[in-house]
Amino acid sequence: MMLEPMDSVVPTTPDQDPRRTERVHPDHADLDLLDAAALVQVLVLDQQDALNAVQAAAPALARAVEAALGRLNAGGRLVYAGAGTSGRLGVLDATELTPTFSWPPERAVPLIAGGERAIRQAVEGAEDDEEAGALDAQAVQIGPLDVLIAVAASGTTPYALGAVRAAKEAGALAIALANNPGTPLLHAADCPILLDTGPEVISGSTRLKAGTAQKIALNTLSSALMVRLGKVYGNLMVDVKSTNAKLEDRAVRLVRHATGADEATAKAVLDSAGGSVKTALVMLRLDVTAAEAEARLAAAGGHARTALEEGTVGVDS
Repeated sequence: MMLEPMDSVVPTTPDQDPRRTERVHPDHADLDLLDAAALVQVLVLDQQDALNAVQAAAPALARAVEAALGRLNAGGRLVYAGAGTSGRLGVLDATELTPTFSWPPERAVPLIAGGERAIRQAVEGAEDDEEAGALDAQAVQIGPLDVLIAVAASGTTPYALGAVRAAKEAGALAIALANNPGTPLLHAADCPILLDTGPEVISGSTRLKAGTAQKIALNTLSSALMVRLGKVYGNLMVDVKSTNAKLEDRAVRLVRHATGADEATAKAVLDSAGGSVKTALVMLRLDVTAAEAEARLAAAGGHARTALEEGTVGVDS
């Protein structure tokens, strides 16, 4: 079923556009006359609306986390879909999950209108192709265990709508982030998340606070999922992937903080744990071998706190 965009009939003036992100901001008609200090102040202060929008969306974000957990625990993937700035933010969020949480890269799949070339340059007309969004989702074989996160500031982007349509037809969970209320993308999703940021200081430039709100929301959503999936112990990123000197040093500091071990001991145990912070801290805290620590973690679904028998994961204390 093709979803009809709400702006299929564009209003005669920008102030009448039902998409608030496309309206002319009422307060900054003299933006180009401001000196550098005043201009920066206006742009910075307007970003506060991004945080306010995400705070208002917190209950919807929490519902999306709970809805996605079962599928991801069963081996599903996070599939991102968007165009332009929204698509690039999806690529960024997907890419950062592996070094931060050791999330398998094949389980974080970014789709962007126009393909990889669109990450660095605009691909004209790509976002207007709804069928391309559906075909891209089908090409990665999206299925019932997967979670699609579609992102579009307008909430009317055909590419994102096509991806949602294909995802739902395949039985996947569809989460949508949009910056305008009542839009087709939000109506089409299983878990709609409205980030109502309003008109931009530079009118229509949704790379500003609309994009900021999307970045905060994506960070929040994926980080919350990783925490609930056992990728964090306390507030320590115990599944960090040590791929450079900085991260290797961080791994040592994390083990020392979690166990009280000295630097030499932390390094030695990390080495025997194959660089796994989580395995190393279980080894030190329980005085067990790497093999036993790994077995305990496997039995606990990867949750260090459960393996250490310190409490029930996901329950407020």
